[in-house]
Amino acid sequence: MVERPYRCVEHDPIADDGDAVRFCSTCAFSGACTQAGYDKAALRDLHVLVEHVGPYQAGAHVFRRRDPFRAIYAVRGGTVKTVAIDADGNEQVLGFYIPGEVVGLNAIYPEHYPCDAVALEPAYFCRFSFSAISALATRLPGLQQQLFRLLSKELGMTSRLAGDHAADARVAAFLIDLAERYAAQGFPARRLHLAMSRAEIADYLRLAAETVSRILTRFRDSGLIASEGREVEILAPAPLNELARNVLGR
Repeated sequence: MVERPYRCVEHDPIADDGDAVRFCSTCAFSGACTQAGYDKAALRDLHVLVEHVGPYQAGAHVFRRRDPFRAIYAVRGGTVKTVAIDADGNEQVLGFYIPGEVVGLNAIYPEHYPCDAVALEPAYFCRFSFSAISALATRLPGLQQQLFRLLSKELGMTSRLAGDHAADARVAAFLIDLAERYAAQGFPARRLHLAMSRAEIADYLRLAAETVSRILTRFRDSGLIASEGREVEILAPAPLNELARNVLGR
């Protein structure tokens, strides 16, 4: 019998927009508001200041470096990268954001965006007035704590990548971290949609693009993952977790 090749199922995560009472399924702040006894209808003052914006097509800027900081962007659908551009015009990928995650928190201190945010595919957002959400946070301690958690998480992954880790460990950590982030938003934990290119992943991990491609091929040939185009499925999470352990601080 001829064995058919493994085929990944396409994974296209997008938020459930909720209704007049329920929050969007991936809302970054719904947990804190719900715990405080507020549903969507009870927060009309906040939602007047929240805009659904998009789509931003692939390559479009959500914001640019040095734009005045007035809002944070919660991703509803699509994937976004943040990048820094040096004096010679070279791009350095700083991070990737999926539905349920918030872009722009690193602008709080300088009061302007310190990087560019670029859509990798058609992307949709809830745009929150930061002054309004800060005012609400003074009444909802849980919301303030959530803002701190989101900022701390963003800083944590950046510091992990600064360590002297092997290339295999970095790639494994990237896959495991992304899988856990999808799972945290209610999406399938093992099926990853890689809207970013191999070159962008490599730039984020501080590796050569050829190295990332070679490692992903080796992971596939070893049965750790299945891949088809930009769809990846984790088949053996335990070995990948072991490879990623030091990078993820476990």
